[in-house]
Amino acid sequence: MRTPEKTDYEAIASWITDEKSCSRWAGPSVPFPFVAANLPGLLTVEGCSSYCLSDIENRCIGFGQFWPGKLGAVHIGRIIISPEVRGSGAGRLLCEKLTEKAKQSTGASTVTLRVYRDNHAARSLYSSLGFFVIESESTDDVLFMSAAANSSLKSGV
Repeated sequence: MRTPEKTDYEAIASWITDEKSCSRWAGPSVPFPFVAANLPGLLTVEGCSSYCLSDIENRCIGFGQFWPGKLGAVHIGRIIISPEVRGSGAGRLLCEKLTEKAKQSTGASTVTLRVYRDNHAARSLYSSLGFFVIESESTDDVLFMSAAANSSLKSGV
């Protein structure tokens, strides 16, 4: 895992093919279409850290961020995996590394995330990593999930 470079944002931009996928990945604050060079600014959240998961040739194959959440939590989000490697375990690896980096960087007691209810692959992954749904913080479309940061998240590796 490493800090994103200019070419990484170009790769990430190529994975976002329409307004719906843009909104589902980055939220309503990122317009579509967008210019790849503008992504670092568009994705800025106060206190945010951005990371790329790279392959053995140092190409970006995944992206995610974390930022301070509520009440001592750290929130991970904007997680995306290259369509070319989806289903290969890259999403699990990215989530594990991103969560570990978030815990180390912030000392948070809890890690949170949001996922669309109909994103069954991501929901299954997050559940397998120890995240659980908090319905009181969820909406009709989006689940709010949480995991204790002081315990290691379950690993499939």
